[in-house]
Amino acid sequence: MNRILSLLPAGTEIVSALGALDQLVAVTHECDYPPEVARLPRVTSSPIDRDASSIAIDEEVRRISTSGAPMFVLESDDVVRLAPTVILTQALCEVCAVSEGDVRDIAQLVSPAPRIIPLAGTTLDGVWADIGNVGKAIGKEDQAAALLESISTRLLLVHQALKHARARRPRIAVIEWLDPLYSAGHWTPNIVRRAGGIDAIAEPGAHSVRMTVDQVRDAAPELLLFAPCGFDVERAEREANALLVTDEWSWARDIEAWAIDGNALTSRPGPRLADAVEVIAAIIAPTLFPAVPAHYARKLR
Repeated sequence: MNRILSLLPAGTEIVSALGALDQLVAVTHECDYPPEVARLPRVTSSPIDRDASSIAIDEEVRRISTSGAPMFVLESDDVVRLAPTVILTQALCEVCAVSEGDVRDIAQLVSPAPRIIPLAGTTLDGVWADIGNVGKAIGKEDQAAALLESISTRLLLVHQALKHARARRPRIAVIEWLDPLYSAGHWTPNIVRRAGGIDAIAEPGAHSVRMTVDQVRDAAPELLLFAPCGFDVERAEREANALLVTDEWSWARDIEAWAIDGNALTSRPGPRLADAVEVIAAIIAPTLFPAVPAHYARKLR
């Protein structure tokens, strides 16, 4: 049986969705889903205080990045002791997880050498391809095919409901970070499209981009979705409400706005991106879909 080390939350969620939790030997300090992973050893840490304010987190990330210090620390002794046969890592964002280069350096210390599977998808199709690649790497090809078929069916049902109703596509701005402002890039514009909207501020596959309030306003969004990376819906709601009462956001007070659990729905390139499509579709067209779960999204004001 494989001994899987998952070095990003999305990897952990993929392994779980493929029915291979029993193959996981360790995860990161940020892996929190499904709840069963709480029992597993953690082999990473970070100097970033996730409870700090958004601006303080951003400043600390910039300081660490400028200094050349690692954003995440991987405990090499623990990795060697656990002797993983498969390591799931990422090749997308050094702010989000241990860098692939650091992983490959430490993997050289493990004997026999583990297979390194990087998740590199920047669009929905890329994420689905990553799920297939993980399934192949850990002997769960059939389960991966079944999972992807299930996701495809769910997204098709959303599409058919919107098409049948001839639902109008509103312009949507998804905010990934609130202070400073960042658009939600990568797969998020795909999610918005599949949910029945038009992304007003980002392009599929592109990196998240720092923006000004004026740029968001000038994009003429009809719906604002605040989905701060790594934050749950309670924190997203609190920070978005504080933002919207400021004078520079006065233009948005008549625009529908929602707080979204970015940690669960939009930040992680894994199976729950399908949940994100369903949640946003229900926000866009509430008469066509079941009510939005409060643990995923809450209407503001």
